Amino acid sequence: MAGRRSDTRIRIQQVALELFAEQGYEKTTLREVADRLRITRPALYYHYKAKEDILSGVMGDLSASVDELNDWARAQPATEEARREILRRIFELLDGQWRPLLRFVQVNQAAMRDIPAGEQMRDSVLAMLTILSSPRMDAAERFQAVLAVVAILLGNVPIIDMGLAEDERPRVAMQVAFKLIDGLPGDDGDGDTAGADDGKGAVAG
Repeated sequence: MAGRRSDTRIRIQQVALELFAEQGYEKTTLREVADRLRITRPALYYHYKAKEDILSGVMGDLSASVDELNDWARAQPATEEARREILRRIFELLDGQWRPLLRFVQVNQAAMRDIPAGEQMRDSVLAMLTILSSPRMDAAERFQAVLAVVAILLGNVPIIDMGLAEDERPRVAMQVAFKLIDGLPGDDGDGDTAGADDGKGAVAG
């Protein structure tokens, strides 16, 4: 029973974010969310009383997921393969359940400012941006490490039209991210990239 409630909650979040991104947060009603889900409004109210609760819930869930990833990443050695695995996990996190939220954020900045959970989410994502940096890096190398994470973000949120197909953009973003971390100093030596792949097989599609 608990699992089914959790699945329904996630589905509500996904559908609500789709509607928020399509027609704007302010213009979307709970009735429209229920209609798209093909459930009654009382059934929706059982999980969420207001659309603000949906948005706060999904932001809180994303923050918790990002914080968990950040904690795991900080415990990894500063090696190239560890950094590649961190990038893969960031991609997997953003490519699935959270992609609709990233697109919502892109077009609903005002709503983000008005919800306390939005600040928590921003702090978590900002911490993620620096997760590949290490004390051995100089300023330019730290900037390069941040850009690798930014590349993954841009692969999931089409902020810039680069003439890439929907299924091609994430794959290209991963290739670019891997190139950006190639040669960065770490525990495995000064940028030894022997045997490293170029990211072409990292993302399906």
